[in-house]
Amino acid sequence: MGFLFDGPPGAQTTILLAHGAGAPMDSASMNAAAAAVAAEGFRVARFEFSYMAARRSGQRKPPPRAETLVHEYVGAVAALRPAGRLIIGGKSMGGRVASLAADALYARGAIGGLLCLGYPFHPPAKPGQLRTAHLVDLATPALICQGTRDPFGTREEVSRYALSDRIEILWLEDGDHDLKPRKNESGYSAADHFTTMARTARAWADRIGQVSRPL
Repeated sequence: MGFLFDGPPGAQTTILLAHGAGAPMDSASMNAAAAAVAAEGFRVARFEFSYMAARRSGQRKPPPRAETLVHEYVGAVAALRPAGRLIIGGKSMGGRVASLAADALYARGAIGGLLCLGYPFHPPAKPGQLRTAHLVDLATPALICQGTRDPFGTREEVSRYALSDRIEILWLEDGDHDLKPRKNESGYSAADHFTTMARTARAWADRIGQVSRPL
């Protein structure tokens, strides 16, 4: 499995990120997120699910159901084997897959937390099709960074969900599914939001402070 790395190799904490359903691990949004997180002293590792990796060789495979990708995420954790603490997560679908794998890995001491960037609480324009059942009793410490106007789950919608008290949510004003605000609407830039996301992740990671064990 190939990884794309950012940040200091000797960092005490590595964050493993998976991509969203439609864009690769080196999309503009993933690049910006990884750079911001790495600037806070994390080692960031990115990987691609097999369907996305196949697209690089011309095979146009559609995204499979998130549940079917859990074994690939667990395989990435096993292949990475960082020396220090490991936090898993990803953008959109990547974060959702990580959240489905999280509790089993956390119970084994393999990870210390979960970081989701733009969690897909429901499909756009389908607020009744929730993807939150496993988040009600999530045991893994989690940070979800979400734009307030994300069509996959706005602040107003998410405020009504029953979520585990292990989940913290950072709301980024006027942010979309890529955490980006509209120009001249919020007074913030995309760079501002990525910096806030990364700094919040740093403070959160320091607070949860669990050291993971190798698989």
